[in-house]
Amino acid sequence: MTKNAPPARPTASPSPKQLAAIKSLLFVLALLPFARIVWLIVQQVPVEPVEFVTHGTGDWALYLLCATLAITPLRRFTGWNWLIRLRRMLGLYVFFYALMHFLTFLWADHNFDVGAMWKDVLKRPFITVGFIAFVLLLPLAATSTNAMIKRLGRRWAQLHRLIYLIAPLAILHYWWMKAGKHNFEQPIVWGTVVAVLLGLRVYWRWSRTRSPVTPRSVS
Repeated sequence: MTKNAPPARPTASPSPKQLAAIKSLLFVLALLPFARIVWLIVQQVPVEPVEFVTHGTGDWALYLLCATLAITPLRRFTGWNWLIRLRRMLGLYVFFYALMHFLTFLWADHNFDVGAMWKDVLKRPFITVGFIAFVLLLPLAATSTNAMIKRLGRRWAQLHRLIYLIAPLAILHYWWMKAGKHNFEQPIVWGTVVAVLLGLRVYWRWSRTRSPVTPRSVS
């Protein structure tokens, strides 16, 4: 650990049963927003159901992306190393909501006409960056199994650093989408959150490069 990194606090890890309970609770909590969206659509509550689903799934993909990025800082500040066991589930939920967001766009706007969808992707910049972010999520979701982690080895960690590119693209997509309505409040809030979460990583890496290497003692 570098001298500039936050000290890890010793803490007891949850038992396997407790960790399983935490994972189950997280699974349900992350699914609740989608269940709410479906319920309101069935009840015909939203005035514009397609817009409601599009924005709802996109928003929650972004919220859960921020939660995924927050795992490492939380682990370093609290010493709760077991939090890393929750990151994969959160990441898969990011992909789930992003997939629902994309499918709603493909179905509602283009009636599953891939050619028309592709023209829209190339024509509208905010859709372009959102589409790129979604495509970059695909290999992360596909390699989130234990078997793929073992098969890829060190390359798995390198591949999953794509999340550091996906996050700014997601914010840019969100910003441009809200810019059409001159609503910048939420993009600024979530852009700041992403900037802080990524900035902490940059700072910690920079601190490691500046820390002097302690020579080994000679016996």
